[in-house]
Amino acid sequence: MAEQPLVGASSSTPLDYRQEADVTCSRRDSQGRFVNPWSTWHFPSYTTVARLFLTEKNNSKIPSAKEALDRELPIVQPYFIQNPDQCGQTGTSVRATWLGHATVLVEMEGLLVLTDPIFSQRASPVAFMGPKRYRDPPCTIEQLPRLDAVVISHTHYDHLDAASVTALNSRFGSALHWFVPLGLAEWMQKTGCENVTELDWWVGSRIPGHDNVSFFCTPAQHWCKRTPVDDNKTLWGSWSIVGSHSRFFFAGDTGYCASFKEIGRHFGPFDLAAIPIGAYVPRGIMKSQHVDPEEAVQIHIDVQAKASLAIHWGTFPLSYEHYLEPPARLREAMVNLGLNPDDFFTLHHGESRMINLKDMHSSS
Repeated sequence: MAEQPLVGASSSTPLDYRQEADVTCSRRDSQGRFVNPWSTWHFPSYTTVARLFLTEKNNSKIPSAKEALDRELPIVQPYFIQNPDQCGQTGTSVRATWLGHATVLVEMEGLLVLTDPIFSQRASPVAFMGPKRYRDPPCTIEQLPRLDAVVISHTHYDHLDAASVTALNSRFGSALHWFVPLGLAEWMQKTGCENVTELDWWVGSRIPGHDNVSFFCTPAQHWCKRTPVDDNKTLWGSWSIVGSHSRFFFAGDTGYCASFKEIGRHFGPFDLAAIPIGAYVPRGIMKSQHVDPEEAVQIHIDVQAKASLAIHWGTFPLSYEHYLEPPARLREAMVNLGLNPDDFFTLHHGESRMINLKDMHSSS
C-alpha cells in the first residue's frame, strides 16, 4: 500500500494546506478525471495539433555530428563519480547536478533527491520509436550515489520512464522513497516500488527519520497520458521541498498559471528552483503546457527563487525552436527585467552547482 501523507502530524509546519483560502486545490470533472482549474489552460484540439506540427517550420536544427553537439552541449562526468565521499556534504547549502532534461540530483539537508529520472535513450513506451535523446545521460543509474527520494511530476514518458524506475528500484529497493501525485501509486507499486507516498496538491509528507524535511506536492498547469484511455486519470504537479535551513522548488513540466505566486507566498523564498525553459514551439500547441523562457523567468520571480536552474531543454527533440534558443532567450529575459542573469543559470550535462546561502554563485 502507498504510505499515507502525514496530515496533522506534530510539526511546526502544517502538512495540509488545502483548507487555506488562497490556494488552488486539485479538481476533477464529472468522469473523475483531473482538470486544470485556471483560465490560462486552453489545450488545442488534436486537429489543431496535427495542423500546426505539419505546417509550422521546424527550426530546431539539431546537429547530426557528435563533434558539434560536444562543442555546444558538452557532457561532463558528474563530480560524484570521482568523489563519492562528497555526496550529501552540503551543510546548509543546496547542490544541484543536472543529468539532462528534467532529471536533477539535489542535495540538501543531508538528503539526496532525484527528480523525474530518465536514463533511457527514448522518451517512449517502446525502444524503437519516439523522441530519441541527442545528448546521453552523463552517468548510469549504477553510478549514482545513494539516493533517499525520487519525486515524479507527472506520467509523460519524458518524465516517468519505466525502465529508469525499474532500474532505480532494483538498485535501491525499500531504502528509496518515491513521492508522486494522486493516482500514480498503483502504477509505481506494479513496477515494484515499495515506499510510495501519493499526495494531492498542498499536502506534504516526510521520510521516516528525516523530520526536518517536508515534501509538498504543489500545483502545475499540465496534463497526463500514457495510454489511449488514461487521459488525466492521475494528477500532475510541482514539488516544494522544505527543510530547516534550505528550500528547493521543482516545477516539473508546466504552462504558466497563477499558482506559482501561491507557492511563493506559502513556501518561498526558495534557495534553488529547477524551472523548464524549452519545448515551447509551435506556440499554438505548447503555450498551455510548456512555458517559454520569458514565462520561466516569471515563475522564478513568483516562487521567490534566489537562484534557478534551467531544465527541460537540450536533451530530447520535442519541439520546433532552435535547440540553442532557450538559454539565449532566458538570459535576454533576465536582463530585460533588470535581473542578474546569473541568478537563473544553465549547466552542462553532468555539471553541478553549489548554492551557498552566503555566495549564490559559487560552483562545485
